[in-house]
Amino acid sequence: MPEIKIVTEVAGRVCALPIATGGNVGDGDEIAFVEAMKMEIPVTSTTAGKIKAILVKLDDVIAEGQVVAIIEA
Repeated sequence: MPEIKIVTEVAGRVCALPIATGGNVGDGDEIAFVEAMKMEIPVTSTTAGKIKAILVKLDDVIAEGQVVAIIEA
C-alpha cells in the first residue's frame, strides 16, 4: 500500500484533530485544523485510506509545508 504524506499549506497552531490514528478517511476529509490569523484552516486528505500516523498534537506550532499525517491508500 502506498503511503501518502498530508502537509499543511499554512503555518500556525494545531487547534483540532478530528480523526485519530487508525481511522478511515475519504478524499477531502478534514484531518486537522490550523489556527492562523484568527481563522481555523482545515488540512484535508488528498486521498481515501486509513490514517497510519498523525505527526502533530494539539497546540503544536507548525510550519507551512510540514507533514501532518500519513495515510495508507
